[in-house]
Amino acid sequence: MEPLTPLYDKTITCALCKKEYTTKKIRSRFVRPIKYDTDFFTFYENAHLNPLFYHVHVCPTCGYSATEDFSPSFLLNTDLELKEKVSAHWIEQDYGQERTIEDAIKAYKLALFCSVIKKEKHITIASILLRLSWLYRINEDSKREAHFMKYALHHYEESYLVDDSRDSQMSIVKMLYMIGELYLRLDNEQQATFYFSQIIQKHGQHSDQKIISMTRERWYELRERNKKRA
Repeated sequence: MEPLTPLYDKTITCALCKKEYTTKKIRSRFVRPIKYDTDFFTFYENAHLNPLFYHVHVCPTCGYSATEDFSPSFLLNTDLELKEKVSAHWIEQDYGQERTIEDAIKAYKLALFCSVIKKEKHITIASILLRLSWLYRINEDSKREAHFMKYALHHYEESYLVDDSRDSQMSIVKMLYMIGELYLRLDNEQQATFYFSQIIQKHGQHSDQKIISMTRERWYELRERNKKRA
């Protein structure tokens, strides 16, 4: 019997052109996280076996790029717009093999472009933008990391305002935490404090006590930082 490899092929049917193709995924037994940043960016024992690289699937035939968070349907005429703005300019290429970080960045940018044309929910677009910022963190490109983090923050706030995360795995406390955390990482301590305080004051008894604990830690760090300045 051949030894089990970390990567396997997952078959995808393109929502736009209906063609089948394969994309790589990492078997869970090979995914070994070793630590986490406060915005949930994950460090892995083997940096090359990072599920982040394979979160986006790209159709080699038409270029339509998406994640599993995308809606399976298209709003009126957005499919035609995707064919006009993406497929008509697409040169067939295969993202279904092992990816470098550069391949992953290109795949995420394609998915971002498609998500905007398709008018995906803010929560879905925010997730793509946040992951793009993480890829630039890996590349130690702080300028581009901050650029995509800023737009991720915008879409998280819009998602919170219009409540479009209701059917996602993003709870209200995690949403507020992410907004506060991104404000903090973008050096806006006042807004970060406001959102962390919203969690502590209004949602302190929420069932997601891990997020509540993380919020208290970040709020305490901010308070201590301000004391030192006084």
